[in-house]
Amino acid sequence: MLVTKQIVANRISAYLHHEITLAQLVVWAEQTIADGEFAQNDGADLARIVGRIGVADVRAFGLTWDDCEALLLQLGYRARVEVAAV
Repeated sequence: MLVTKQIVANRISAYLHHEITLAQLVVWAEQTIADGEFAQNDGADLARIVGRIGVADVRAFGLTWDDCEALLLQLGYRARVEVAAV
């Protein structure tokens, strides 16, 4: 599967929306690095970003809101927070 900015942004978004766990995001990133074909024009940037996600399960690296926000900006997306009553 060809990995694009949109696909990576969707995965980060799924994590931020608690649709997938950090462990699932890390496994996806590791598999993507091993198997993925990155979009040619963004390949180096995408590999760097996905590689960063792939080490998020290591305590020294982690993955904070600020990290996700910065990664999304590098992909050309902006994170927004919405607060709603339950």
